[in-house]
Amino acid sequence: MATTTARRTGAWTPWLYLAPALLLLGGLLVYPVYQLGLISFLEYTQAQVSGGEPTTFQGLGNYATLFADEQFWQVLLATLLFAAACVVSTLAVGCALAVLLTRVRALPRLALMLAALGAWATPAVTGSTVWMFLFDPDFGPVNRVFGLGDFSWTYGRYSAFALVLLEVVWCSFPFVMVTVYAGIRAVPAEVVEAAALDGASQWRIWRSVLAPMLRPILLVATVQSVIWDFKVFTQIYVMTNGGGIAGQNLVLNVYAYQKAFASSQYSLGSAIGVVMLLILLAVTLGYLRILRRRGEEL
Repeated sequence: MATTTARRTGAWTPWLYLAPALLLLGGLLVYPVYQLGLISFLEYTQAQVSGGEPTTFQGLGNYATLFADEQFWQVLLATLLFAAACVVSTLAVGCALAVLLTRVRALPRLALMLAALGAWATPAVTGSTVWMFLFDPDFGPVNRVFGLGDFSWTYGRYSAFALVLLEVVWCSFPFVMVTVYAGIRAVPAEVVEAAALDGASQWRIWRSVLAPMLRPILLVATVQSVIWDFKVFTQIYVMTNGGGIAGQNLVLNVYAYQKAFASSQYSLGSAIGVVMLLILLAVTLGYLRILRRRGEEL
C-alpha cells in the first residue's frame, strides 16, 4: 500500500516542478490565443473600440467575409510559396555550412561562427535596413559591383520577394548551422571515416550517413523554420514598405496587420491570425505524423 502511494506521489513530482513554467506559458500563450479567437467571432472595429457602438456576435461571419475575399487567397498562396522557399533555402545553406565547419581549420571555423552568430543576433529591423542599403538602386554597392545601374529590387514583385528571401535566410541559417554542426560532432568519427574509405563522396556521406542520423535534429530545425518563415512580418514590412506596390508583396502577417490596424477591422485581422495558427498546427502535426509512420523517433 505504501509502495503504491509512493509511486503515485512520484508520478506527480515532475508536474509540480513544471507547474510554474506551465502557469507562465498559460498566461502568455493560452489567454492571448483565446482572446484572438473570441474577437474573430465578434464585430470589432474602431466603433466598438471607442465605445460608439456595441459589440455584436457574428459567428462565422468574419471567416465567410475573409474566405470570399479573392485577395486573401492570393496572399495565402504567396505566403505558402514564400515560406517554403525560405525553409528550403535556410536548411540548405545551414546544413552546407555546418558540413563546411567540420572541414576547415580552427581559425576559419571561429570566424565563420562569429559571423553567423552576428547575423543571428542582429534585430530584424536593423538587418532589413542594412540589406535595403546594400541593394539600394542609387547608393547600394551590389548594383555597382554587378553593373546593374539603377535597377530597383523592390519595384518588381519577384525581385522584391527574392531580396526579402535572401535577408530571411541570412538571419535564419545560423540556427540551423549551429544545431546541425553540434549534431555532426556527436556522430562517431569512425562511421564517417568508414564511408569515406568505401569511396563515398561528401554528398553521399551526407545523404546516406549523416542525414539519417541527424533526423531528430533536422526535424526540430525544420519545424522551427516553418514557424518562423510562415509568420515573417518585419522583413516584408520594412523592405517592401508595407507590402509592396499595390500589395504585390503581401504575406498573411502583413495582411492581417493592414486589416486590423490600417483599416481598423480588428475582427478580420483576428480571423486571419486564427487561420495562420491552424495552418501552422496542421503543417507541424502532419509532418510529425509522417515521421511517426516512417518509424522515426521524435
